[in-house]
Amino acid sequence: MSKLTEAQQILKDLGLPKNQQNERSALTLLALSYITEHDDWKDAKKVSMSVVGNKDNAKYEGIMRFVAEHYQKYYAENSRETIRRQTLHQFVQAGIVEHNPENPMLATNSKDNHYRLTDAALNVIKAFGTRKWNFEIKLFYQNVGSLQEKYHKSRNLQKIPIKLSNGKELLFSPGKHNMVQVAIIKEFASRFAQGSELLYVGDTANKDLYVDTNSLVGLGILISEHSKLPDVILYDKNNNWLFLIEAVTSHGPVTPKRIVELEKLLIDCTAGKVYVSAFPDFKEFKKHTAEIAWETEVWLMDFPEHMIHFNGDRFMGPR
Repeated sequence: MSKLTEAQQILKDLGLPKNQQNERSALTLLALSYITEHDDWKDAKKVSMSVVGNKDNAKYEGIMRFVAEHYQKYYAENSRETIRRQTLHQFVQAGIVEHNPENPMLATNSKDNHYRLTDAALNVIKAFGTRKWNFEIKLFYQNVGSLQEKYHKSRNLQKIPIKLSNGKELLFSPGKHNMVQVAIIKEFASRFAQGSELLYVGDTANKDLYVDTNSLVGLGILISEHSKLPDVILYDKNNNWLFLIEAVTSHGPVTPKRIVELEKLLIDCTAGKVYVSAFPDFKEFKKHTAEIAWETEVWLMDFPEHMIHFNGDRFMGPR
């Protein structure tokens, strides 16, 4: 059998669904095992790999580059999301692969995201074609449940928790962007939007982490999966103010263009609109000062007691 066929057999015996026994998944397993057509499975090894990689200057070798070089299978660069969502995600769930083992606190969208075989999976893979195969498969099945539970708990411990006034707890993925969003809800709201309710917040791993659809509709805000909402929406019922807040860690402050987009989305909303660009620190703020729209607000996570008013003649309030 070819190495590709053997890899598919390994995935089948490990209990992966049929959609993860295809060529793409088999090639991904071969790359993560660092096995070429001429290698023996007993020589498999754990190697941290990104999805694409950069041949000239990379922290991690890429899965796509490996399969192109050793198996002459050339994926378009935009295939990386398919590999991540339709193969690697399931590998992680199955206890075959660890996500970001060298730095579990990496943000979901970090360029340094990487994957590596688990010890349990490596033991199985190295035994393929030997008398130990059936034993290692049985051992994997016995242990994989506890392994998955351990990995799941480990990932949850790294998440950023926040409890809302309605008692609901949200868990944010690690990363700088989500740290700013959490600070907006906890620090900004308590100082500058007291008594406000959270209507929407996304997450780098979950676009719609929290959506109060009924309240949004009640304010005349009709959203769909294609709506480009700001990162955080707060509503102050007493003043009828809607805080539309962008958390800025690399891009995305409230620009004139962004205001036009949001005003179109909020055309039927009668609440007063307060636009805020929230930054982690002065360094990030300085990068974007020329982009920020007038008559909007700026808040810095490092200086939570203060606001910067980009309007000159008045303090914070609707445009």
